Amino acid sequence: MTGARSERAVSILSPFAFLLIWEIVVRGGLLDFRFFPPPSTVLATLWDMIVSGALWKDLGVTLLRVLGGTLLAVIPGLILGVCMGLSRWVRAAINPMVAAVYPIPKTAILPLIMLVFGIGELEKMVVVAIGAFFPVLINTVAGIQNIERVYFEVGQAFKASAWDRMRTIAIPGALPLIFTGLKLAFGMGLIMVFIAEFTGAQSGIGFMMWNAWQVFAVPQMYAGLIIISFLGYIVTVGLDELEHLLVPWRTR
Repeated sequence: MTGARSERAVSILSPFAFLLIWEIVVRGGLLDFRFFPPPSTVLATLWDMIVSGALWKDLGVTLLRVLGGTLLAVIPGLILGVCMGLSRWVRAAINPMVAAVYPIPKTAILPLIMLVFGIGELEKMVVVAIGAFFPVLINTVAGIQNIERVYFEVGQAFKASAWDRMRTIAIPGALPLIFTGLKLAFGMGLIMVFIAEFTGAQSGIGFMMWNAWQVFAVPQMYAGLIIISFLGYIVTVGLDELEHLLVPWRTR
């Protein structure tokens, strides 16, 4: 078996090994069944939710909020990141504001967002967008700044316009870090949407988990965690494949 296949096999089998150990430990009485239900119980609960249809509405609502909010963050994040990466004057003007705003806990401004946008779908998308914006922006700037300056000098020598330098040098050269920013942005978007759904929602996976906590339906809470993990995994794999397609020169 080649190294790549062995690596993939380990990646596939390791989660199953972890779940098996978890099952054995709980069944053996080493963990409290009430707080740490075995994977078999959690998966049975998740299957019941899928079959009954109770899951699909909440999942669809959460996906819409995450995708909408991430899209609101990605477009301005990319545009501003490219401008900052290419122009030291734009970078000098925007960097202090980024440095000041980025460390602020996003949950701390949640009441302000609710005050401005109300409690509704737009408010939740804005919460997601605020969390997802900075990873895209920072990674785009870093990606452009890490490009060897000789490439821009060659573009200038051949009288390439600013648009051509951006299209053929800056964006392709920054793509690896841009994709890193997109993965981080979606992960942050998932975190933020669940925070928003905990505090002011009547639907969504976050609301489902909060409601399960209130009635002490622990297996349902773990089922929600599985859904979150699965969403994050699927998006990461999809972005990885898109990256390999658009950045073929990067080693797998």
